[in-house]
Amino acid sequence: MNVLPTLSTRQWLNKVPEVMLLFWIIKMMSTTVGETAADYLNVDLGFGLVETSVVMAILLVISLFFQISARRYIPALYWIAVVFVSVLGTLITDNLTDNWAIPLSVSSTVFSIGLIVTFALWYAREQTLSIHSINNLRRELFYWVVILFTFALGTALGDWIAEGLSLGYINAALLFGGLIAVTALAYYVFKVNSVLCFWIAYVLTRPFGAACGDLLSQPADHGGLGFGTTWVSALFLVTIVLLVVYLSLAQKAVSQE
Repeated sequence: MNVLPTLSTRQWLNKVPEVMLLFWIIKMMSTTVGETAADYLNVDLGFGLVETSVVMAILLVISLFFQISARRYIPALYWIAVVFVSVLGTLITDNLTDNWAIPLSVSSTVFSIGLIVTFALWYAREQTLSIHSINNLRRELFYWVVILFTFALGTALGDWIAEGLSLGYINAALLFGGLIAVTALAYYVFKVNSVLCFWIAYVLTRPFGAACGDLLSQPADHGGLGFGTTWVSALFLVTIVLLVVYLSLAQKAVSQE
């Protein structure tokens, strides 16, 4: 297998998972957890936005340290980092909205520009945006910056559509779910570029997951089903853990063949 060199002499295998059905299931659940967990820590436990954001930022830095230090894809390390990115991305948008009174339309635009600029810098330096070649330090750093932007953008976009435009959680979920379906159709039927379709779908799963999370957790008088952030966060976290354990065991079995 060809492995590209890093900035030094270190080499490693591709650091992100293959894009399969389980990838999208865990990704969608992690976006929902990001939405509900942020609300649970901030509102239910009364930690406050700033304090919660600081704690999540520290946990994210720690998780990324172990993820980046690894020489290959390890499911537990990768998905722990994704969950923390999801929570922090939600909190960044919430801080801008609640503490700085920045309209969701503005933050959505700013995050979109930041995402495009990061993609442009990544491509200019590496000549690829493919997740199948996250095999050096620079590419992995670009990858995680992009992931953070997608979660912050998805939160802002989802809240803007569902709440700012008063579309409601159900309609927002249907809208973003429909756009994901269109993206899948473009890839499988019309053979649109796979890298482009992947990143479009990755961005869209964030507001889709956020809308689903709000739909499940918010009270009925706010347009939700009223299950509460505690139960929704716990259910999805347990499911993510079980799926990651399964992936870890499957990876170990393959490596021993």
